[in-house]
This record gives sequence, structure tokens and C-alpha cells, in this order.
Amino acid sequence: MNIILAEAREIAGDMLDLADDRANHIVKVLRAKPGDRLRCGLIDGAMGFGEIISLREKSPRRALLRLTLNTPMPPRPPIDVVAALARPIMMRRLCSQLTALGMGELRILNTARVEKSFWESSFITEKHYLAHLRRGLEQAVDTRMPTVHSHRSFDCFIKEILPRLASCYQAMILAHPGGASASLANLVRPDGRYLLFVGPEGGWLDEEIISLTDGACHIASMGERILRVDTAAVALHARVSQLMATVGGK
Repeated sequence: MNIILAEAREIAGDMLDLADDRANHIVKVLRAKPGDRLRCGLIDGAMGFGEIISLREKSPRRALLRLTLNTPMPPRPPIDVVAALARPIMMRRLCSQLTALGMGELRILNTARVEKSFWESSFITEKHYLAHLRRGLEQAVDTRMPTVHSHRSFDCFIKEILPRLASCYQAMILAHPGGASASLANLVRPDGRYLLFVGPEGGWLDEEIISLTDGACHIASMGERILRVDTAAVALHARVSQLMATVGGK
């Protein structure tokens, strides 16, 4: 937790009163004392610091901070992601890691190899993904929460959503191991937005790949090795981010 995040409803004036895991973190991990300043931010808002006014170090721990939030919210990351719904444990890792790397929007997609019961998990129905997106923000020192959309019909996504998305991005990049693929170096520019597609556990079906490429997605491979969903997503994001920085530095 590299930044203490709060929601607007938790702040009274400029005061933030904590009595949860954030207070535990301040006491046990940061070992902070009254008068110390900690990096703080408002979810989907400004960031700055919080000065500890009072602190109860014994359980139940409590911390009272006076906030000074004078730094604007960081810009929206230039990379968005479409991810086929995976097991909740995999989705938790995916959400936190991609948010830490920088993700403006997450679209959760149904495909033929997605287990239908996954859509009834509390991760989706109770929006438990929000906590894991928040952990990514806490890791990366950001306050801008990614927007999340769910698409339970692959066909509707292809016919209704994908055509509209195509005009919003420099390139839509489909992760798929092996076979003919586009060169990422030829697709990536420093000032564009990119939509990354990561398939389900078990991979895309051939007909799904055809539908996506017919919809202007470019297949990209990072080699013959078949990676886990979270590994593939992080590797592809890192590669695109690296190319954006490299091309922009020329």
C-alpha cells in the first residue's frame, strides 16, 4: 500500500478517520507516528498527503489524518483491456496487476470456454473486483479507478460493441500464441490508445479469432510458449508500454 486511498463519503471537511486495514497498515507496516505525513488520495480524485493528527497503536487501531489533496488525478492510462472471464482467483490477480501497470478500462467478456458458473460468482455479482482494482491503485500510487464493463454475449459484443471500439484505438491487439501475427513494433505509436484482448483459460476458439480479426483486431504473439492468462496479460501490457516509450523517445 504505497498510497492511502479514501472515498469521498469517508472525508469530513479535510479529516479522514480510519479504523480498518488502512489504520493497521499505518501502524504495523509504515510505523508512522503523530505528525508524520503519508501519501493519500481520493478515489477518482486528487492526491496529496495526510498528516497524522492522532493515532491509536493498540487494537482496535485508529488513525486520524488531516488531508491536503493538491495534486490533480493522473491522466487516464492509454491502454484498455478485454479479458475473457476466468476463475475468480485468476481475475483477482489480473485486476490488481493490470491496474498497477495502468489500465483505463476493463471489459470482461464471455467466450465458449468460459465456465458459465463464473458469471454467478461474487467477484461479478457483488463487484468484488473493485477491491482488487483498488489494490492496483494502491500499489502504483494512482487514484483513477478503471471503468469495468461486462459482456455476457460474445456475439453481441462482436456485432454491436466491437465496431464502435475500432474507431477509438490506434490498434486492437489480440494475444494468441504462435501462428501468423502482426509485429507489435509496427502497430504501436507513442500517442495512441490501445485495446488488448486476452483469451480464456484454454485459449480462443478458431471461430472467435476469425470474428475478432474480421472486426479489425491484430493477432500478436510473444512466442510459441502458452502462458497463463495473468502472465500473458502482464507480458503484453509491458511490451506495448515499452514500445510506446521507445517510439516516443526517438
